[in-house]
Amino acid sequence: MIADAPRETTPSRATDRPGDTSPFALGLLLRQAHWRVAAVMAEALRPLGIELRHFAVLIVLVDRGATVQRDLAAATGSDKAGIMRVVDDLESKGLAVRKAVPGDRRARAVEVTPRGVELFDAAHVAAEPLVRRLTAEFGPGEPELLRDLLTRLAYPAGGEA
Repeated sequence: MIADAPRETTPSRATDRPGDTSPFALGLLLRQAHWRVAAVMAEALRPLGIELRHFAVLIVLVDRGATVQRDLAAATGSDKAGIMRVVDDLESKGLAVRKAVPGDRRARAVEVTPRGVELFDAAHVAAEPLVRRLTAEFGPGEPELLRDLLTRLAYPAGGEA
């Protein structure tokens, strides 16, 4: 009889309220944190004449060196058309160049220019005080702890999703 069966509790429903314990709370908090940090980073990049999408590509190019466009798209979570627009922008600003890939007439590798590296370094200098503002309420060691936890969340040891 249904009346004798144990009642299942209804799980909490996701909200945007701090302290939410629903299964979706972590995702919602990460979304809110991303929006806040992205706005602050955009503030740092604006005077340099680039957007976060441009900086994301510069990060990959500075880290990996010349990179084919399809790999840039994968590394930045962009699609083929989106990455082409970003690379077009970077080229027009003199921050990156496209080069032929030996042995593949269709592929183009994108390489950061010395001017791109200078802007990359300037962006880090501009962002430093803004990051301190973002983490002003953190205690000693907490910014590093947050970075460590987010790194482990984004890149699990076993590589699982």
